[in-house]
Amino acid sequence: MVDVETTGTDSSKHEIINIGALDFDNPANLFYEDLRVLGPMENDSPEAFEVNGYNSHEIREPARKHPDKAVRDFLEWASKIHDITPAGHNPGFDVDFLSALAKRHNVEFHFGHRFNDLHGLCYSHYKRRGILPPLKNRRTDIDSDKVMIYVGLPPESKPHRSGLTGAKLEAEAFSRFFHGKPLFEEYKECPVPDYLRV
Repeated sequence: MVDVETTGTDSSKHEIINIGALDFDNPANLFYEDLRVLGPMENDSPEAFEVNGYNSHEIREPARKHPDKAVRDFLEWASKIHDITPAGHNPGFDVDFLSALAKRHNVEFHFGHRFNDLHGLCYSHYKRRGILPPLKNRRTDIDSDKVMIYVGLPPESKPHRSGLTGAKLEAEAFSRFFHGKPLFEEYKECPVPDYLRV
């Protein structure tokens, strides 16, 4: 499970602000790192900052980890996990940014091209129940907030300051789809809907 916060949506010019990840088979095995952004402030997207609540100055503080060290630490952490198939809500976005980060720092990136995506899982569950998934402009409109509500969880708090919060919430949603029960103690007060119970 991996989730990143970024300075925008284009991995060729925008950068990672933080990385949050966990091993779904061992959810106590967590990774989190705040990265120092090195690129020029004019590349920063105000729309991204509306989502994640950061600003151009704080993400460039010297106390934050250099991105070269951060990506190496992340890949070292991931190397000890049995199944590293990326998972989350739209995990292709996160992997695209991680891949671009690794390439910038000449680090081998060994994740594959397949993902486990909450959108597809939620869509198929709607269809299995004989319910039309929400649509917008004739396309599915299952964003992460709708997934969380579907599995009995509150949407992720805004702004999205921490990739680890996102990764944990996504892992909790996967657990409810797969096992019909909570994964983390902090979400046990949120009832699992009857249609997800095994």
